[in-house]
Amino acid sequence: MNCLVCSEQKHFYDQVRVRKEVFIIEQKVPIEEEYDVYDSDAIQFIVYDGEKPVGAARYRIVKKRGKIERVCILKEYRKKGVGRLLMNSMENHIKLHADVNELILNSQCTALDFYRRLGYQEFGDLFLDANIEHKSMKKLI
Repeated sequence: MNCLVCSEQKHFYDQVRVRKEVFIIEQKVPIEEEYDVYDSDAIQFIVYDGEKPVGAARYRIVKKRGKIERVCILKEYRKKGVGRLLMNSMENHIKLHADVNELILNSQCTALDFYRRLGYQEFGDLFLDANIEHKSMKKLI
């Protein structure tokens, strides 16, 4: 497995494909909610298994915090360390390239335990995003 910062057109195309497969096809998120104006400003990541794109995510700096978004792993690659690789790669990139000491994300409730194992803590109330239950989480770095 290899996790990269998207720097070539192919990387961007591949991360869009992974997001489409997970969010739009599998989870039925409306396409107009999945792709937004922040895509062009975010730092995008892609995970490959050989040549196959299998995971993707992005982060932005928002109010002096690293905001991790759109974390997705193809169904057949979940629980195989791909998510951990992706999150660790993003966290390391943020530590090296951004002047922040806190990371935040909005986790789908089905992924809360995954993020807890990575050191994230819940805060705030349960909310719906694209009709999916979420909780906000944070981690000091």
